[in-house]
Amino acid sequence: MSPTIFRIGNYRFYFFSREEERIHVHIVSPDGEAKFWIEPIVSLSTYTGFSEKQLGQLQKLVEKHKNEIVKAWKKHFKT
Repeated sequence: MSPTIFRIGNYRFYFFSREEERIHVHIVSPDGEAKFWIEPIVSLSTYTGFSEKQLGQLQKLVEKHKNEIVKAWKKHFKT
């Protein structure tokens, strides 16, 4: 199961239900995929296909929506 947290343009922000415990978010679009750690600070974990410019924009979006991501994570995993 991969619940969608939200969408912005062509980007889908989601996480996997059965993955590691550290809070993170996956982002996918026709251009590529990326994974960002949320804690202790927002940082890029892995990516494929995105340009450096897109990665910078995605990091800003993740930082902007950090609270929403954490809230969705805690609700889904009941932590």
